[in-house]
Amino acid sequence: MANQDPKPVTLRTLQRMTAEGERFACLTAYDATTARHLERAGIPLLLVGDTAAEMVLGLPGTIHAPLDFMITLTAAVKRGAPNTFVMGDMPFMSYQADEAEGVRNAGRFLTDGTADAVKVEVDGTFTGLVSQMNRAGIPVCAHVGSRPQRAKHDGGYRAAGRTVAEAARVVEDAVRLEDAGACMLLIEATPAEVAQQIVERTSVPVIGCGAGPACHGQIVVTQDIFGLTDWQPAFAKPVTDLAAEVHAAATEWKSKVASGNLGKHPYTMIDGPATTS
Repeated sequence: MANQDPKPVTLRTLQRMTAEGERFACLTAYDATTARHLERAGIPLLLVGDTAAEMVLGLPGTIHAPLDFMITLTAAVKRGAPNTFVMGDMPFMSYQADEAEGVRNAGRFLTDGTADAVKVEVDGTFTGLVSQMNRAGIPVCAHVGSRPQRAKHDGGYRAAGRTVAEAARVVEDAVRLEDAGACMLLIEATPAEVAQQIVERTSVPVIGCGAGPACHGQIVVTQDIFGLTDWQPAFAKPVTDLAAEVHAAATEWKSKVASGNLGKHPYTMIDGPATTS
């Protein structure tokens, strides 16, 4: 059973778990209600991912997530899971064009969004940005490997680090970003050997998203493992079928309404029968 009165999970908590070899689970969340249940289940880290563009807004890709929308969702998740480490995902073009703008926007995730950290999809050319955020006191998780915000540039979503040269670049990116001040790393869609090398060459918590078992933490989209999406990546196969349960519950409610079988009405008059003029 999950701890009913959990201590707040902080960056130090995750660093300690990493040092002690304790694997930790991470999930995405986009609303207070879901976040509350995930905290009760003992999930220590929730990512308010830019996948909200797809999961919440029904848009065709993560690049469509608006900045203010992401900050609002981040605050909602933190209210629902106040003792969980909540990471806000900085959306497309909220940090790429200008370092100063990126730092200011990241700061908004901490102030308006009450996030514990921000995540940015970056490579080694973004060390200046990460350094500036670190200088400002903003905890940064650097997302390397496959970077969905570059899907249009790359001609679609693709795995990363599958050649020797590309694998070396991903590993070097991770090392440089830690040196620049990243307090965590997230590796997406790489061969397991790439993540293994990053874990061996860095000292911060490393979260995998389809990057193999060497990572200290593992993250997937919650809707994927709950069976609520029509398609899931190979590393996020459903562990339950909530889609069938939602369908059954909605069907039962429809039947109750059609038959008028709504149960005893809970409200009665308190000062006599109602009259009409």
